[in-house]
Amino acid sequence: MEVYRLVFSPIEVNTYIFADDSGDCAVIDCGCYNEKEFDRLTRFIELKNYRPILLLNTHCHLDHVFGNRFMLEKYNLRTLCSEEEMVNLKNSPAHAEFFGLAMDEPPEPAGYLKDGDTVQMGSVILKAIHVPGHTAGSLAYYCEQESCIFTGDVIFSGGIGRTDLPGGNHQKLLKSIREKILVLPPSTVIYSGHGPATTVGNELKRNPFLT
Repeated sequence: MEVYRLVFSPIEVNTYIFADDSGDCAVIDCGCYNEKEFDRLTRFIELKNYRPILLLNTHCHLDHVFGNRFMLEKYNLRTLCSEEEMVNLKNSPAHAEFFGLAMDEPPEPAGYLKDGDTVQMGSVILKAIHVPGHTAGSLAYYCEQESCIFTGDVIFSGGIGRTDLPGGNHQKLLKSIREKILVLPPSTVIYSGHGPATTVGNELKRNPFLT
């Protein structure tokens, strides 16, 4: 398995390409803000000879869904996400305007995932874990085989997600982190929505918000 991180948009969101040995790949949180950024993503995918077969959203804040329309137009892929994120998805153009940005209305999802659901990419299984707190419907995608988890904006290296936006709840966020993420093996790699990768073990020891 290979995991690649590309950073897009003025908000500097991480977009992940998660590929197995067959060449199939999942794109997680496609944050490409414009055609130039999406061209960078597609050129990378073509260079690696990957075939995107899954588009996943950890949650649907504007920066994480900027590229969803590009993915539909180029690869005929609609996202999978929590149904609880539809409010954020529909409000994302208005939120973009608030930040001085512009975006078209994102496409409707292909379907919805809930806690415990799995999606498969070749021989690789990703398990959706409901981790509310940053948003009501935030999902993390855990790959036990590769000992990694894609957490969106729930936890960062040395930090946690903000909870002052609609659907945010600080106590729920801490509960999600402690009961859903920090219980994983310490070597589990955390791929966050912003910033560098970390591990469960590192955050148990060093994250000042979790002591």
